[in-house]
This record gives sequence, C-alpha cells and structure tokens, in this order.
Amino acid sequence: MYLLIPAAGVGKRMGSDRNKLLLTVRSQPIITWTLKAADAASTISWIGIISQPADWDDLKTILAQLQLSKPVELISGGATRQESVYNGLQALPPDATRVLIHDGARCLATPNLLDSCAHAIQHCSGLIAAVPVKDTIKVVDDNGVIQSTPDRRKLWAAQTPQGFDVSLLKQCHAEGVRQGWEVTDDAALFEKCGIEVQIVQGEETNLKVTTPQDLAIAEFILKSRERS
Repeated sequence: MYLLIPAAGVGKRMGSDRNKLLLTVRSQPIITWTLKAADAASTISWIGIISQPADWDDLKTILAQLQLSKPVELISGGATRQESVYNGLQALPPDATRVLIHDGARCLATPNLLDSCAHAIQHCSGLIAAVPVKDTIKVVDDNGVIQSTPDRRKLWAAQTPQGFDVSLLKQCHAEGVRQGWEVTDDAALFEKCGIEVQIVQGEETNLKVTTPQDLAIAEFILKSRERS
C-alpha cells in the first residue's frame, strides 16, 4: 500500500513560525511519530511526504535518524492541502492503484488503524477513518443563533487515513481544478463527484495536533502508551 503524508502546512493555529510537524512531542518531532506508525504498519510499502522544500533538510535529518525499513520520497507541497495532495498523486509510482492519505499532524494513529484502512480500500473506491460524534451538534447562523440540531446518530467526525482508488482520485482532483472547488479533504472531492465514500472505524486518540493544547494531550497519550 502506498501512503501519502501531507506535511506542508506552517501551523498558524499552533502559533509557530515553522512547520508544526517539526515541533516536538516526547522529545521527538511530531512527524517522527507519524512515520514510526507508518513503518510499523505491515501493509505500507512506500511513503511519500508532501512538504515545502524549505523543510527538506530537517526532514532528511529526521529520516536519517529513524532509518525506516520502507522507501520514503519527499514531494513538493502546494499552497493548500488540496494542491499538495494533487502533487503527491502525480508523484506516486506508476503501479499504484490504491493510496492512503494521512495527515502528518495525526501523529497518534496506530499501525493497526493504517492496516485496517489499507485492507478496507481493497474492496471499495473511497473511505475515511471516522468516529461517531459524542456531543450534541448545533447549526448556528452568522449571528450566533441556533438554526437546527442534527441527529447525532448520523454524525461522524472525519479523521485520516483516507483511502482511494488512485485513478478515480486523480479524476476528482482534475475536476476540482476545472470547477475551482476548494475542499478540506479528499473525501469531499469524491462526494462532489457523486462517488461513494465509506466509513472505517477510527480511533478516539487519533487527534489532529493543531493547537498548543493538542500538544499537551498528545504528550499525555504517548506517555500512557509507553506505560502500557
């Protein structure tokens, strides 16, 4: 299975002046934990890190220290996540028919989750890892007034990995460029093109490290795993 890791952001919400994935958790860069999980996943055979060339020296240093058992390619990122994934798709080896896309900032995803998604994408065109929403969700207008309360039983919080048929995803990205669509994940492109996307049970601990508070939570979860 081929894995693309979007890692081209600058982490504005983290309040950082550098790529947040180079910040440390448990004394190791965030991206290190993501790469360790990918290397430990039995189904992953190739890893592409989509990042800005300005970060490549740091990433090469990290990769040299990790000495992963699987080949890793650095791919130039775009101005948005959507552009970055598009670049990543073009850099896939020619024989890639299925791909997993996993945000580098979701450094707590386990090898088991990656493997589950890799197995599931062999039997469908698109999927996302997700967990049922626990909170009651309110739809609110621009004035802060509640408009409706969706049925929580039908709501899932999207995570990554997301998995796709490579040919279909390339077609959806091309259509997105043609139509000028701006989406926050690749599943949304499938939805806009009318292609079915399935859910794979995610992990409650698979949070996206976005804010300084998330760093503290990630630190706690990793420390707890080391004890178990």
